[in-house]
Amino acid sequence: MHAKTDSEGTSIDASWPPRSPRRPVYYVQSPSNHDVEKMSYGSSPTASPMHHYYHCSPIHHSRESSTSRFSASLKNPRSLSAWKHVRIGHVDNDDDDDDDDDAMDGRNGRRATNVRLYLCLVFLFFVLFTVFSLILWGASKSYKPKIFVKHIAFENLYYQAGTDQSGVPTDMLSLNSTVMISYRNPATFYAVHVTSTPWELHHFQLKIASGQMKKFTQSRKSQRKVVTIVQGNQVPLYGGIPVLMNSREHMGSLAVPLNLTFVMRSRAYILGRLVKTKFYGRFRCSVTLRGNKLGKALNLTDSCIYQ
Repeated sequence: MHAKTDSEGTSIDASWPPRSPRRPVYYVQSPSNHDVEKMSYGSSPTASPMHHYYHCSPIHHSRESSTSRFSASLKNPRSLSAWKHVRIGHVDNDDDDDDDDDAMDGRNGRRATNVRLYLCLVFLFFVLFTVFSLILWGASKSYKPKIFVKHIAFENLYYQAGTDQSGVPTDMLSLNSTVMISYRNPATFYAVHVTSTPWELHHFQLKIASGQMKKFTQSRKSQRKVVTIVQGNQVPLYGGIPVLMNSREHMGSLAVPLNLTFVMRSRAYILGRLVKTKFYGRFRCSVTLRGNKLGKALNLTDSCIYQ
């Protein structure tokens, strides 16, 4: 009887599939605020009835356990790995901030260096340009214009009695003459712009004629002849030339000493308006007006003083 039962039991047991060993179920207790160190990481199935407040579902407890571990690690990271992770993250952030600061300092330093370099280059450019301009200015001084007063020709002379603008009777003089000069620019690298003051004929302090030279530009290494008309029309004498009264009837024997004066101004623009060279020439030529030389050119080459 026992044998049959055993055989039946054996056959019944053999017909059922063998049971797989039960996996241990772990239960985790969430730590309280007062005592975070009292944590239960696992228990056997036999000990589970002792904790009457736990649920019996392993899946539920496994989710609760993972959630509990995560919340506990956030509230109080006790494990060394979590602490290291937090500290490493903090250090990395600090390093990033330091790297950003270093990069910003480097950019500011490079920008300041570039500004100083540009300022040095600008200063060096101005120094070199100034030196170059002074060299050109000094070189231009050696190319002084060559001006020669060639001759003067008295075309006509009229002497008669008359009245001035206020009605005072006096002797009146009308004179017409032409003056020729030779102007030469010896410079090899610039032209000159030439002007002059009025050309005047004086008998001592009395001005009897004047004329204005036309301004011109003389190119480099060239020359020209300039003719200017110097004339006077109905100039009151007030007895200032007594020799005219004595030679009224004998104009051929007339001899009146005169002085021709004018100032020549020559300007050279070497680098536009930046480098400018000026030349001034003051001329004083002595000439004698003779009644028998009217219409003839009188040589003034050796009769002029150039200052």
